[in-house]
Amino acid sequence: MDTEQPKRKIIHIDMDAFYASVEQRDFPELRGKALVVGGSPEGRGGVVATASYEARKFGVRSAMPSKRAQQLCPHAIFVRPRFAAYKEVSAHIREIFSRFTDLIEPLSLDEAYLDVTVDKLNIGSALEIAKQIKQAIRDELQLTASAGISINKFLAKIASDLQKPDGLTFIGPSAIESFMEALPVEKFHGVGKVTADKMKQMGLHTGADLKKLSESLLVQQFGKAGHFYYQIVRGIDNRPVQPHRETKSVGAEDTFAEDLETEAAMNAELERIAPLVHDRLRRHGLKGRTVTLKIKYHDFQQITRNHSFLHATDDLEQILDAAKKLLLATLPDGKPVRLLGITMSNFSEAPVKKNKPENPGQLTLF
Repeated sequence: MDTEQPKRKIIHIDMDAFYASVEQRDFPELRGKALVVGGSPEGRGGVVATASYEARKFGVRSAMPSKRAQQLCPHAIFVRPRFAAYKEVSAHIREIFSRFTDLIEPLSLDEAYLDVTVDKLNIGSALEIAKQIKQAIRDELQLTASAGISINKFLAKIASDLQKPDGLTFIGPSAIESFMEALPVEKFHGVGKVTADKMKQMGLHTGADLKKLSESLLVQQFGKAGHFYYQIVRGIDNRPVQPHRETKSVGAEDTFAEDLETEAAMNAELERIAPLVHDRLRRHGLKGRTVTLKIKYHDFQQITRNHSFLHATDDLEQILDAAKKLLLATLPDGKPVRLLGITMSNFSEAPVKKNKPENPGQLTLF
């Protein structure tokens, strides 16, 4: 007979349109306006970091090219990010969290997991703690947050996204099975568009569909992630909240609808991917010394190549230039490419002794 582990109490807090909300709070003339925080749509164009809910109504989303955002919402106001201001607000939010628990795992400036199985104030109810955190953020910072509460990280994160903005969603133990069975596969945290499309082609549209497959079949179809899907569709996620969680790498990749066959087409994709990596570095307040290029060919052969700078950087031009040089050094003649990815890592401060422009060492990405 299995011994059931005591249920944990996990909260996922996600600030609502964080950068845009801070801008609208600090500059009243922006309130109620379609606001895009990110790179300018002019020239080569930047990337959307965050869009206000007024802009999201037009389909504007984070990580979207700013040019596309302007096409969708021509009257949008574009402002550059003020990362120092966001970090200051984030530190205040973290201090609010610490009033209730020390088990805090930040994911970025605007979201974190909290384990309140045992809380400092002996409140006992995770739902009540989430309400108090939301109220403190509103009272002290004039901002709103959405909270998800459940027995593990996966469910808490999904719950926080269900009633945005200013949401509060609790998924209790008795509701987990029916909730997971009804959840569309594209809503599973960690399932990207390509994987979701593959699932749908297999007739897998909801958690209930996934649940019908054996673990071995899921692993056969989706690799190691199959183990995760098998567990999570049953509401099982034993990952602990890690207070000292350290970001090891920041990256972005894309699988193309049609294989790329020319260097020009590949460089054009790198020019699209690199700004996403740059934006994520800035969002996490990180600078890296190692840029890694991931290439998957049409035959599914995969390689990675990396280059280390003398000093840590978050400079877009440096990252893009290094990725292009790595691509040029590794392109076999006439071999189509189905995926490209760029990752930054090695975030420590000590400078490397020398550059290693063509180190073929394999890195674990994403």
